[in-house]
Parts: sequence; C-alpha cells; structure tokens
Amino acid sequence: MSDLLYRDPTAPVDARVRDLLSRMTLREKVGQVNQRMYGWDAYRRTPDGGFELTDALYAETERFEGLGALYGLQRADAWSGVGHDNGPDAEHGAALAESVQRHVVERSRLGIPALFVEEVPHGLMALDGTVLPVNLAVGATWDPGLYERAAAHAAAELRSRGGHVALVAALDISRDPRWGRTEECFGEDPYLAARLTEAVVRGMQGACPDGLFAADKAPVVLKHFAGQGATVGGRNSAESELGRRELHEIHLPAARAGVRAGAAAVMSAYNEVDGMPCSGNRALLTELLRDDWGFEGLVMADGLAVDRLARITGDEVSAGALALNSGVDLSLWDEGFTHLEEAVERGLVEEAVLDTAVARVLRLKFRLGLFDGTPESSAPEAGGDLSKEVARAAVTLLRNDGVLPIDGNVSRIAVLGPQAATTAHQSGDYTAPQRPGTGSDVLDALRRLARPGLDIRHARGCALTGDDLSGLPAAIAEATEADLAVLVLGGSSARSADTEFDANGAALTAVDHMTCGEGVDLAELRLGAAQYALLDAVVGTGTPTAVVLIQGRPHVIPDTAPALLTAWYPGPWGGEAIAEVLLGLAEPTGRLPVSVPRSAAQLPVYYNHKDTEYGGYVDESAEPAYSFGHGLAYTDFAFGTPRLDGRNVTVEVTNTGARQGRSVVQVYLRRMITATWPRTLELCAFEGVDLAPGECRTVVTRLGADQLAGADVVQIRVASSARAALTAVPLTLDLRS
Repeated sequence: MSDLLYRDPTAPVDARVRDLLSRMTLREKVGQVNQRMYGWDAYRRTPDGGFELTDALYAETERFEGLGALYGLQRADAWSGVGHDNGPDAEHGAALAESVQRHVVERSRLGIPALFVEEVPHGLMALDGTVLPVNLAVGATWDPGLYERAAAHAAAELRSRGGHVALVAALDISRDPRWGRTEECFGEDPYLAARLTEAVVRGMQGACPDGLFAADKAPVVLKHFAGQGATVGGRNSAESELGRRELHEIHLPAARAGVRAGAAAVMSAYNEVDGMPCSGNRALLTELLRDDWGFEGLVMADGLAVDRLARITGDEVSAGALALNSGVDLSLWDEGFTHLEEAVERGLVEEAVLDTAVARVLRLKFRLGLFDGTPESSAPEAGGDLSKEVARAAVTLLRNDGVLPIDGNVSRIAVLGPQAATTAHQSGDYTAPQRPGTGSDVLDALRRLARPGLDIRHARGCALTGDDLSGLPAAIAEATEADLAVLVLGGSSARSADTEFDANGAALTAVDHMTCGEGVDLAELRLGAAQYALLDAVVGTGTPTAVVLIQGRPHVIPDTAPALLTAWYPGPWGGEAIAEVLLGLAEPTGRLPVSVPRSAAQLPVYYNHKDTEYGGYVDESAEPAYSFGHGLAYTDFAFGTPRLDGRNVTVEVTNTGARQGRSVVQVYLRRMITATWPRTLELCAFEGVDLAPGECRTVVTRLGADQLAGADVVQIRVASSARAALTAVPLTLDLRS
C-alpha cells in the first residue's frame, strides 16, 4: 500500500481528496477545473485501423501537467466530423479511452486521471451506441420505470466504452414549441419532468453504496440549470423574462427532484435569470443550489458560457473569476478558466475558492474509482429492443374515427409521405452515424408485420421541406386505389456535412431537411409547404387516411384526416413501434407531454397558465388543438368517483372496451384559497394502469406536502387529460383544519 493517503483505496474519499489537494500546485489545481479540449482532437485513426494520440493532446496535458476532464472522446456526428471511417466504435472505444488515460496519468506529477465526459441526451451519442427516443417521446410514455431501465442501459454502454460522466438533458421545460430544443424536454409540466428526472438519476447512477459508483453506473450532469426553456420568442440562448415565482414553480422542480435523488452534477445554462447569466449567477448556483438545497455535487458550465461573461466583466480572466466565484466548478471549452492562476495572483478570486472547486472534481474521480485502476465493465446486451419498447410506449393516438387499428376489411394500403421509408429522420439531434440496416422505417415494418396477402404500396409524395409538388401525382394515384392511406409526415433534426456550426456545436444554418434541433428555431409551427399539399391531396381522394407524425416538436396539422397519431422522434426502431400500433399488434399508450397549438399565433397554450379571465381571440380560439395529457386507446376506460382520504386520492378504473389497454390516471389540483395568484390546474400525481377487457382496478396516488404548500384550500380533480380535468367533479381539501 502506498504511503500517500490519496493512494489508499481504503481511506475515506474526503480524506483522500484533502490529502491530494494539499500536494497540488496552483497550476495543477487550475488544470483540474478545465475541460478545454474537444475529445475528437485527441486521437487520429492510423492506416492499420488503430488509433494514435495527437500533438494537440500532448500540448493540452503539458499545459497543466495533466488533464481535468475531456469532453467527447467518443462523440461522432457531423459537427465533430467523426464517423465509422475515422472514429472509435464499440470494438475500439474502450481501448482508445485507456490509451488516453494512460497518457494523462503519466504526464501528471501526482498521477491524477481525467474524467471522460460524453453526451447522453437520448442514449450514448457514440458509434454503435443505442439511440433512444428523444425526451419528448419519453415524456409521452408517462412511465418513469421504463425510462429508468433505459437510462441504466445507456450508463452501462457509456462505462463499457471507457466513459465516465453522462451529460443528460432533463431540466428544460417546453413553454414555447418554436424552440428547436423542444425535443430535449420531457414536456411542459414541472411535475412530469421531475418524476422523469428522478428516473434518469436512479437509472444511471444506481444506489452508490458508500458513495461509490458501480462499474456499470455513471454520474449524471443534469442540464440545463435553469430556465433555459423560457427564452423569449422560442429562440435558442435568447434573453428570458423570468420572475422568481415562475422560476420556482415551473423551471426548478425538476432540478430540485434531481438533486434530492442524488444527481452528481448539474450544468449551468446559457440564459440569464434576473439579468445575470446562469454561469455567473451566484444567487442561483451558490445561494439557492448549495446553501438552500444542500447540493454538494459538481457544477459544469455549458460550452463557452464562461467566456460569454466577458461581456459583463471586460475580459476572459475576470470572466473566469466571476464564474468560479459564482459557483461553477468545471468549464467546457472556455479560455476563461485557463487563466485562473492569473486571476488568483491578481486577487480576483481566492485560492480557497479554487480549492473548493478542485475538491469537487477530485471527489467525483475518487467516487468513480479512477485512482484505483480502471473498473471492469462489460458491454450490456444490444439495446434495440429496449429502445423500441420506449418508442412503442410513446406512440400517442390523438384522433381516431374508426380507421385504426387496421382490420381485415383493408386489403390494400398506400404508405405515403417523406417520413414513410427512411430511418434517417427518426432520431433526434446529436445522433451518431448509424450503420446501414440499423432500425426500421414505417414502410419496411408494415410489410414485415402485416398479415399475409395485405397489399402495401408506396410513394414518397414530397420532401420534408420546400414546395416541390412533382411527387404528388404518384402519391394520389396510390391513395386512390387503396382502402387506407397511411401518410407519414414530420420534421428532422438530422445534421449533415453541409450544416454550419457555431463554436459550441449549435447549428448556425440548417440544411434543407433540418427543421428542429439546437439552433433550429421556427417562427411558425408549420411543416414544409409540400407536406400540407400532400395531406390535402390524399384526404381529397376520399380514401380513409391515418396521419403519422414523426417530429421533435408539436407541429400544426389541420383536422382533416380521420386518424392522427404522433411518435415524436422514436429512434431507429421507431418505425416498427409505429407499425405495431397501426396494425393493432400493440396498443397506443402514449399521452401528450405538451399541448398542441392550433397555430404559432396563439402561443403560449400550455395548460397550467394563471387562473385569470383567460380570454380568447376574435379571429381564433385560444385553446390548444389537443391538451396536455391527451391520448386515445383502442379501448375505453371509465373512472369511478374519486375519493380523498387525507392526502391519498383513490379512484377505480375500469376497461369497458374489448381490448387490452393502458390508462393513465392524472391527478390535478387547483388552488382555491392561496397566498399568491394560482394557476388553473397543476399536475400533482399520475399512475399508469394496464387493464384487460372488463378489468377494474383501484388506483391510489398520494399528494406530497411540497405540492400543497402555499395553499389553504385546494380542489383535487382526477381525469384523463388536463382538458378533461377542467370539467371533472372536484374534491375539496381544506388544509386549514
């Protein structure tokens, strides 16, 4: 055993941290809070198919005698320029990580390893990583248990590739669907987001006995903290007009839930709160997060957010000092933190403040076991089936006038639309290049799963964007001859080599097919013009039509087709999940995590607005086309009369139809006597229940004390959606007695 305490694996983590910190120079300390390098610049592919380290990595480790953290060693996409021809796949990823780590430790005087940080927004975004449906689809499942399993799988893949830390979108709330990053949100509701944030923390991090992470678990960096979904006009990184109450009621509950669940880290957002950018906001990062909530984990700044503070401070040195003093522990690609040695010497920041940040970085490394040899972690089984399970659970039936499921009276189907025969646009932003043959599109899945003899024809009709109508005649001809038209429309977040990127990876200009994703904000919520022309033409043939939407945000679709369902971005295997629902091989179980507007002009349409005289417009309804929580099944459910016993809400749910199905009991509260102006409704509990035909089950949900705080009298309403809750019979709970 080493005589150095920090080398003793049996010593308490905090003691090891203190011992190591006491031996470090100022320069070495500064190196530990920097994450300056893009990981794909650390290696190059050799002619024999191996990898070699680059001079850029040597220079970066020499700069601070080691490396604090390295971002994106495994990342592959159009921005990084990494693909199967030049990047690390599942076979080579772990060996590359080990090679880089060996170099880092050798260059460090004290043998300090680096944290390898990777993007995991919807699965591990690396070559051969399992792509999951986007968060908006996860929100549509209303199933935290299912998401916890998916998150655990993603963590196991990350660790098996030599990665350590997962960057996970979880905290943003969708209040304006024009925002291109709507796909990264669990939805518009803080309670739903909180439940799913707890699930991702539990799934990825596990129980952490003795504070240590298991070899197949990964510390989570929850992003973005806080209020990034509230930017004005739905524009990425724009200003926000958040009051304290709106911040706490809508944008902080998910973060609070994640912290309580034990999240290892959070990422400070780009936006400002009360005029101060989050990465320089001491009131947010220290007074609230640490002092009030007791958070002891790591705060990472978003990419280049520290350098943006120079607009306030005047230069990058003082920008770095402001971020560190405010509560940021680890930067991402910034220059500001590289000058912290100068900032200390100039008296802009105390070395003790730097020590605190360094200690948090080191503590995470010890909790991961990085000082005690590389933990053994084998790759999990292939995750395609799990990804499809999430996709299937997210498919949401919004309208159905007897068209679905496809029955035996249908002998010929026309499968049409720009999303019908492609998997390229089924996945969300950041997705790594997929190997040929990965996943299934809707057309292929219908042909494989349909009963023998069912004639399935195809015509694309049009592209995702633009107004080219040259493909319409062929689509109309197929629809005219069919018994049913399945029209698959939507958008895309797929990047390509033609995409122009900002320094932080956001799209500066979108390529033709790109309608969603980071940096791709819309003024309108309309699909490409040709898609609407195709819809009108197909419906105009008189053939019954089922519209399927594959999208990363709610788009405006006229109520012209008798059936409408949305799958959001369901991932590579989403085509099969959609086909199963269309054919009745699986039940539609999804519920809307966001309200669907009639047009962008009526925004906002989220359900939990303030309880005022909510007037309409002269020229258009103020109500959404489909409300939060809405979703139909192929069967029917009846709710009994709810009962209230203390804070327990009980209701009987019966499947009154002829098919198996899943209902989601949604419990809303309405504050009647309260110290501040209330909201019309607030989701406060939900529970999914699977029922056979004729089966009845008693569902019990419990209201938390936090949810009832600040009110004297509340109404409790149990319903199948927010809109239905408005007319549900209320139960009154008087908290004054």
